[in-house]
Amino acid sequence: MALLELRNLNTYYENIRALKDISLKVEAGQVVTLIGANGAGKTTTLRTISGLLRPRAGEILFDGNPIHLMPAHQIVFLGLTQAPEGRQVFPTLTVQENLTMGAYSLGSDRQSIDANRRRVYDLFPRLAERKNQLGGTLSGGEQQMLSIGRALMASPKLLMLDEPSLGLAPLLVKTIFDTIRTINDQGVTVLLVEQNARAALRLADYGYVLETGTIALEGPADDLLHNERVRHAYLGEV
Repeated sequence: MALLELRNLNTYYENIRALKDISLKVEAGQVVTLIGANGAGKTTTLRTISGLLRPRAGEILFDGNPIHLMPAHQIVFLGLTQAPEGRQVFPTLTVQENLTMGAYSLGSDRQSIDANRRRVYDLFPRLAERKNQLGGTLSGGEQQMLSIGRALMASPKLLMLDEPSLGLAPLLVKTIFDTIRTINDQGVTVLLVEQNARAALRLADYGYVLETGTIALEGPADDLLHNERVRHAYLGEV
């Protein structure tokens, strides 16, 4: 049984059908990537899984349980979290306070919260150095680290990442992708939406190509990396 499964998912923005019968699976322990052009429906897919958007048809199963009718905060309690596009850190809270906000689903379990915070600081030592600095004063790369760290504070089974490399310098992109691999190696399943298709496919186990709200291609990530259609459309090769 897949950890996450979407079955014939349809999501609308008013009368505009953004997702058209999307079906995909994320197996436990994998990194799965969803690639596609701007406007293809990648962020809409993640927002629907998270409960921020409600599908008009179809099902979402997480760990075997239907979640497509659940409010977003209940989905977090089940172990599914997201680092959103654009980071969306709390600018007037410190790094440490931002991380604490990510742990609200753990309630008063101080031991787990402290352990998760140490884990985040081990993954991102720069955040430890800036733990008393306001989130809004961090660099773009540091904010991305904080966004991912905040999502990890809830001890997720599955972490969804929406464009983690967006706007970052190449060296920081490598750091972020290396960290995603480490997070996965530590037992967290990852669903990755990423504009850098080459980097995403090199990292992932399995991939889906989304075009205008439909799944156009899917397969092992290495196969997609060498697929002529993908190479021409998304890897900038001719």
